[in-house]
Amino acid sequence: MQIIARSNDAVRLSFLQVLLADAGIETRLLDAHASAIEGSIGAIPRRLMVADIDAERARRILAEAGEG
Repeated sequence: MQIIARSNDAVRLSFLQVLLADAGIETRLLDAHASAIEGSIGAIPRRLMVADIDAERARRILAEAGEG
């Protein structure tokens, strides 16, 4: 798995997940619980992950959408 994005913005991460899902790329969101527990002060950003095999294509899709 590779990190595609790191953020505390839940809306942005959700948008990125939808973009990738539309392209058939499965994602995993890590650290969401830890980020919520620490009060979302920005100390622990959430990580959006994809499989190694999808990483290059995922980065290209996000770049084309202006999110890369």
